[in-house]
Amino acid sequence: MVNTLGVAVVGFGWMGRVHTQAYARLPHHFPQLSVRPHLLTVADEVPGRAEEAAGLYGFAAATRDWREVAADPRVQAVSITAPNFLHREIGVAMAEAGKHIWIEKPVGLTADDARAVADAVTKAGVQGAVGFNYRNAPAVEAARELIASGEIGTVTHARVRLFSDYAAHPDGALTWRYERARGGSGVLGDLASHGVDLARFLLGDIASLIADTAVFLPERARPAGATAGHTLATGGEPGPVENEDYVNCLLRFASGARGVLEACRVSVGEQNNYGFEVHGTRGAVFWDFRRMGELAVSRGTTYQDQPVSTVYVGPGHGEYGAFQPGAATSMGYDDLKVIEAYRFLRSVTEGTPVGTTLSDAMASAVALEAMERSAERGTWVSLA
Repeated sequence: MVNTLGVAVVGFGWMGRVHTQAYARLPHHFPQLSVRPHLLTVADEVPGRAEEAAGLYGFAAATRDWREVAADPRVQAVSITAPNFLHREIGVAMAEAGKHIWIEKPVGLTADDARAVADAVTKAGVQGAVGFNYRNAPAVEAARELIASGEIGTVTHARVRLFSDYAAHPDGALTWRYERARGGSGVLGDLASHGVDLARFLLGDIASLIADTAVFLPERARPAGATAGHTLATGGEPGPVENEDYVNCLLRFASGARGVLEACRVSVGEQNNYGFEVHGTRGAVFWDFRRMGELAVSRGTTYQDQPVSTVYVGPGHGEYGAFQPGAATSMGYDDLKVIEAYRFLRSVTEGTPVGTTLSDAMASAVALEAMERSAERGTWVSLA
């Protein structure tokens, strides 16, 4: 028997659309799921945006006030895709109202914010999932299994990179993302949070780190009106960029492995250049998000001049089989959010976490704050 689950989406920028589309696609890719999401309410404070979303995607109601969602007993699960500074208030309120929450990273402005949402979820006995979507790639899950099996030996060192040009244009609008009060950190919360999650997912806990950050475009023009995505703004009043464009970080893992995490939002010529390289005593594994269905793997016993082979993931890896019947057929970014939605609703129906949790968000936030402290002091910072 299939039941319906009342869901709402709070915040309808690009990510709100992605969550909504993921809910709509669930029955097609995961027909075995025992619940079907029913789109009840969409909330966004920008005039007309929620109404437009309701018309396009079939929400039963639209509102500018997310508190109406919290007060609605028909809503059982909520996607929180509002700006970072609203994560804590909305997340805590929804959990206290008994709603299961699927919230985008970084879950607030600080580790205390992430902890507050996590505590509220635990106290209320609801489920909480976080938008660390890159770990959902079947190739990433295959890499994790390969590393855990010992096929590349003991991990010695790794590199995680997240380079993008979304903020590279000097006319990029001074939106909430560049303000401390509303965005918190810059590339740390936006991209490096994913890097920390990938590093932990693949290699385990981070013991200590040392970091350096920089702002390369220190001033931007304020937008004239509401924005969505990465809008350009020319001629507006200039204002300061208050958070970092770039971070470079050395990592020491609890296992003894070493790592490098580097992220930048103003890398001209780089479009979503995300990936990792993990080296072990007998081999290595490499992944590039832009070739999401491939792994480059070196394994064997020759060590020197050991070749690297391309492995195409297929139905035996992660949730790949829900999308394609055979290996080497490409998946896309939105597919990873469908997987995330599936695991979130499985958590709701089974009453136990499946996939990412608020604990992962807390661990990432703690590491990001350690990077900030390290960059300020120029010293190693322990995460223990």
